[in-house]
Amino acid sequence: MAPVKQKLTAKIRLLGKKLQPFLFVFFVVCSSIWACLAIWFQQPINDSLTILFIALWVIFSIICICTYLTQHFLSSNKSCLIYSLAFVCSLIWYFNIEARQDREWEPDVSHVLTYKQHGSLVTLYNVRNFNWRTESDYDEKWETRTVDLSKITGVNVITSYWMGPQIAHTLVSFDFENSSPITFSIEIRKEKGESFSALGGFFRKFELSLIAADEKDIIFTRSNIRKEQVYFFPINMPKTEIRALFEQYLLTAKDLQTKPKWYNTLTSNCTTIVFDMAQAISQNQYPSDYRLLLSGYLPNYLYDLHAFSHQWTIQQWYEHAHINPKMENQTNLNSHEYSTLIRQGLIPLP
Repeated sequence: MAPVKQKLTAKIRLLGKKLQPFLFVFFVVCSSIWACLAIWFQQPINDSLTILFIALWVIFSIICICTYLTQHFLSSNKSCLIYSLAFVCSLIWYFNIEARQDREWEPDVSHVLTYKQHGSLVTLYNVRNFNWRTESDYDEKWETRTVDLSKITGVNVITSYWMGPQIAHTLVSFDFENSSPITFSIEIRKEKGESFSALGGFFRKFELSLIAADEKDIIFTRSNIRKEQVYFFPINMPKTEIRALFEQYLLTAKDLQTKPKWYNTLTSNCTTIVFDMAQAISQNQYPSDYRLLLSGYLPNYLYDLHAFSHQWTIQQWYEHAHINPKMENQTNLNSHEYSTLIRQGLIPLP
């Protein structure tokens, strides 16, 4: 048995030695793509120097690969060490880029949500209530609103589709007995002139923003101004958990006020953060699911968890929850009329 084991070990070592060049080249190519994208989206100084840095990194990577494979000038081990050290330096630079609050922001994300709470009464500052005519033409209005958490009556998930059926933006709206609904939205905090980039969202391009808004502002903007396809789903959830979820949003707002954070397309986005908050307050842990990443399928995931009434199939829910057809030929609605209309035709919660 010993000779057989020795032969097997020798074959494994030989195979590993043959694979080393391929593994090194693969590592350099993948890490270089990451480093170049990080430099491109961060643009450390200006456009010209950004392009120069990327070009120098590409040349450096090619030289490291060539010296590793040919062993001219340097041994393979030294080439590997030099590249690895350079890549570690790039990681140190990248992970020390701090999110900030003091940039020149677009008007719709220019204010930070703050609040004061006295028992069940919560006063929210900087609640957005813009009057939108187009994406660039609007009346800017930030309000102070007080809600009574003992009068909270429901919670709704809104999904807005902007790039196919797989991906949607997720919003959460809370209903109250004696005041207008409040909608929360986790969004990127755009600087002046910036636009959303899903790829840039992987590379600390955008700070994270929590917007509290009137439904007529934040939902209408997506369905009527941006022409996204928007769906409104009332959620079955105990009132104690609804209140706890609202308070989780408050804690998130407080956290972002004191410590700005980065948006991440995969791990810190409009759906995953809501899921994490729901996990924190729920007595029953929600199972992980691919539909939390492919957020366009979030309603299907919630339907499977019996978050909606099963009097309708999920396809029927999509038909009844679709906001856009309800908005046809509707003009000059006030906030109350708008909130009433988007709930029209939905199964009332028990």
